Amino acid sequence: MSDAEDIDDIREQKKEELMARAGTPDEPVHIDSGAHLEEVLEDNHVVLVDFYADWCGPCKMLEPTVEEIAAETDAAVAKVDIDALQSLAQEYQVQGVPTLYLFVDGETADRMVGVQDKPTLVQKIEAHA
Repeated sequence: MSDAEDIDDIREQKKEELMARAGTPDEPVHIDSGAHLEEVLEDNHVVLVDFYADWCGPCKMLEPTVEEIAAETDAAVAKVDIDALQSLAQEYQVQGVPTLYLFVDGETADRMVGVQDKPTLVQKIEAHA
């Protein structure tokens, strides 16, 4: 092997190590556009998307659970404010909040409406980890 090939191999190995260390965000990512959501879905293997509204009582009840899941699992967690991003809520056929989508490799794996308990969400995420 030439020195240039060795250097390329080392660079690739370091890049992979950095990507593995970067991991998923340990707090929910607040989505500001459809393109931003697509970026989060592309960048992460498993993503839990919480469609919520500030005025929604059950959404407020779910918020601590969603934050714990972001911190404790390998899934990325995204939050979509349905009032600010109405077109995105329509695209995903959100008719009631909270609505949670679980994406695996950018594809919908599950859809849940209403407050979900932490063990249920963790089980669904770990099934795809």
